Amino acid sequence: MIKQELMTNKNIRWGIIGLGKIANKFATDLASIEHVELVAVASRNIQNANNFAEKYNAKKAYSSYEELAKDTNVDAVYIATPHSFHKEHAILCLQNKKAVLCEKPFAMNLSEVAEMIQVAKENNVLLMEALWSFFLPHFTYVLDIVKSEKFGKLKSLEADFGFHTPYNTDSRLFKKELGGGSLLDIGIYPIFAALATLGEPDAIDASATFFENGADASCEMVFQYKNAKATLKSTLLEETPSIAILKFDKATVKLNRQFHQSSSITIIQNNTEEIINFDFKTIGYNYETEHFNNLLRAGEKESNIMTFEFSKNLINTLDKVREIIGLTYNN
Repeated sequence: MIKQELMTNKNIRWGIIGLGKIANKFATDLASIEHVELVAVASRNIQNANNFAEKYNAKKAYSSYEELAKDTNVDAVYIATPHSFHKEHAILCLQNKKAVLCEKPFAMNLSEVAEMIQVAKENNVLLMEALWSFFLPHFTYVLDIVKSEKFGKLKSLEADFGFHTPYNTDSRLFKKELGGGSLLDIGIYPIFAALATLGEPDAIDASATFFENGADASCEMVFQYKNAKATLKSTLLEETPSIAILKFDKATVKLNRQFHQSSSITIIQNNTEEIINFDFKTIGYNYETEHFNNLLRAGEKESNIMTFEFSKNLINTLDKVREIIGLTYNN
């Protein structure tokens, strides 16, 4: 009993690589979790690293990712660099025996993801894709509805994610060589919702529009299943409802605005609406992080929720969509 308690309370010492907007959210929520500490952060810009370290009380700031990866006081590393660097930085940390929580998309394509998983296995180190929505209370609640068939079979899913932001080739969001564009950045969420609720599709249809530099501006997708259909959309051209609507035999379940991070769902049944609130006090990154911490404490090398198989299916589906719409990256 004492040994188990010690494991449960084992302090996890975190490092963060890449100190942009998502890293700030992660660090904010990390501070809400017990038995963790942020010991090191790294940016190519030492001033950025120093500022981040001061803001979040990290003990060390590095101007080199290699230095952080070699820091013996770091147990786990959160990777929040641009998509095109995920494989390189994950492998760097894994080869230095650091557990890795890598921001979505896991990497640029299936072969890169497979390589990361192989390196994690060779080094016997925990690796997980950080797709935070999978762990949020509203999403796990809806997944339970799907799996239990509480309202019968799931017949259709509609999910969109869109916002308008001025075209700017200096922004990572639009840099094609970094994996910028709507699909990898936000299209991953509707696709994730389809795979998590309906599984891999039997057929995919997709179309896209593009910015002048070749990055995708919007993407519309239809996933066909034997007895169901998913209609999905991502766009950087307009504000969309950004909701997910699941139609079952006996009810409709709606994940409300910003469905990937919503704190409420609406259940529509027999002409009545019931709103269920999941009011969490954090941004929401703590749920995936606590799951990861528990895996690390238990000596696990793979998540039982965000499995390697799911991550491979997700990136493989993104690859298939890219092939259909004719989107390639410089890697």
